[in-house]
Amino acid sequence: MANVRDLKKDINYVLGDIIEAVYVWEMENTDKETKQSEAIIDEAIDTFDALIAKVNAKNIDNAKAHFKAINTELEEKGKALIEKVNSL
Repeated sequence: MANVRDLKKDINYVLGDIIEAVYVWEMENTDKETKQSEAIIDEAIDTFDALIAKVNAKNIDNAKAHFKAINTELEEKGKALIEKVNSL
């Protein structure tokens, strides 16, 4: 990982793309209920807030391991959200 700025950009891009995919689905399926899609958006926003809070944490012992764990968590939660979008 290059630096913290790149990690923050990755978090923003990944979760932003997932939210955008949900909005596209909602526009294409205007006849369907949006409660599930809104829940996915809310979960993506909560995930974003939690990951950014972890990135901004100041008192960490091993920075490299800390940021690698955040990156891994981003991948796991991103994949889970994508699966939810695909199941709509």
